[in-house]
Amino acid sequence: MAQARIQARASEGRFCRSSSMADRSGRLLESLDQLELRVEALREAASAVEQEKEVLLEMIHSIQNSQDMRQISDGEREELNLTANRLMGRTLTVEVSVETIRSPQQEESLKHATRIIDEVVSKFLDDLANAKSHLMSLYSACSSEVPPGPVDQKFQSIVIGCALEDQKKIKRRLETLLRNIENSDKAIKLLEHSKGVGAKALQANAESRLN
Repeated sequence: MAQARIQARASEGRFCRSSSMADRSGRLLESLDQLELRVEALREAASAVEQEKEVLLEMIHSIQNSQDMRQISDGEREELNLTANRLMGRTLTVEVSVETIRSPQQEESLKHATRIIDEVVSKFLDDLANAKSHLMSLYSACSSEVPPGPVDQKFQSIVIGCALEDQKKIKRRLETLLRNIENSDKAIKLLEHSKGVGAKALQANAESRLN
């Protein structure tokens, strides 16, 4: 009888210790789950700041190269450029870096995709129209919606091999490049229009003098 009681107490002790360990493990796991949510929120917030920095720099650069900037006096342009350069300098002081964890295959896919985009960008000066068309096909390869134009299937397979965060960054870069080309086209057309109007005005003035 005494032996049975001793064994029963020993069993109760083991049960209590096991239950206590399970509770601790559960609490620790719950804490880690909550921390994981905060870590992901931190990464998302940092990515948002990183994107905002890119947008601000693009907007400042766009203002500096806008048609309106060309149509003001030299003194006003110099003053505005000083302000724009100051804002750009302050924006560049913000350093944000969100590292992406990649497998060797994802690393290679990212390098390949970046190399393709860089090659298209290098051809901007030689053939802007063809470069724009090529960029559109690359962008369509990154879009989840039905694209309006052709899709670069080879590029699409390369992008799919990249990490998800890298896929988003590649798409954003292509969007930025296409916006810059669109703004350049508008600036060129406005410049050509103003030249055309100026030439017509000179011609009319010359004809009036002859008459």
